[in-house]
Amino acid sequence: MSEEVDAGVTEERPGKRVRADARRNTDALLSAAAEVFATSGVDAPVRQITAKAGVGAGTLYRHFPQRSDLIAAVFRHEVDACADAAPVLAAQHEPLEALVKWLQRFTGFIGTKHGLSAALHSGDPAYTSLPAYFQERFVPVLRGLLDSAARAGEVRADVDPYDLLRATANLTLPAREDDGHTQRMVGLLIDGLRFGAR
Repeated sequence: MSEEVDAGVTEERPGKRVRADARRNTDALLSAAAEVFATSGVDAPVRQITAKAGVGAGTLYRHFPQRSDLIAAVFRHEVDACADAAPVLAAQHEPLEALVKWLQRFTGFIGTKHGLSAALHSGDPAYTSLPAYFQERFVPVLRGLLDSAARAGEVRADVDPYDLLRATANLTLPAREDDGHTQRMVGLLIDGLRFGAR
């Protein structure tokens, strides 16, 4: 009996370790690819990504058989990280400050994604669900931040979150070209949001 239990335990642990390793490898690949794409574009050599992630090419292709799979996964991963920052900021700051800090975080996300635009608009079916994913993740968190700031009397209550996302994204320069312009433009947007607040 004890031998069977021990055997079961021995078999279970490697499986858990493999899953944890696979998760770490995936996270390392996504982080490395995001950095490489931001600096070298989405056509950067695979070896650049794998070297930064500390894994082999086989590991990359096992998780992401096509380059488009990797690009789409990086985009979703970065969207999630940005969206998940909103409730953290809301818990740490007053409503208006949380809104400003999140919009600045969002512009950082957009500023490093300019290199992805050609790929995302290439017609590749791997990317067709990404615009909807962008909206599904960002619109609710921005609506929550706006509602909190409106309840506090800091901003007007009639702002459409999707309009604000688009306006902010359109003001954002690529990270390498931005000399503070984007943050100044976010400041102007916030001034506009405050006009007419009670």
